[in-house]
Amino acid sequence: MHVDHHPLVHDFPEHRAELQRLRQDDAQFARQAEEYEALDKRICRIEDGIELLDDVSLQALKLSRVTLKDQLARQLKRAGGQCCGCGNGCRG
Repeated sequence: MHVDHHPLVHDFPEHRAELQRLRQDDAQFARQAEEYEALDKRICRIEDGIELLDDVSLQALKLSRVTLKDQLARQLKRAGGQCCGCGNGCRG
C-alpha cells in the first residue's frame, strides 16, 4: 500500500513564506525541518514495505515525527505573527 509523504510545505501551505525564510535564516529550524523530512520519508518507506521495521519501533518513529512537526508548527506560527498555542500569549 502506497503511503503519502507529509512534507511541511504541503501540511502548512499558509506558512510557505515563513517556512522558506526560516529554512534560510534559522540553522536550528533548518536542521529540524530536514530531520522531519528524512523521518517522514523513512516512515513512508517502511509503510510501503521497502524498509523493514517492527511495529513498536515504527510507532516510536511516528511519535518522533509528530513531536518534531508540533515544534516546527509552533515556530512557523510565531514567525507568521500567530500565537503558537503556548498559553503564554506568545511571550516565551
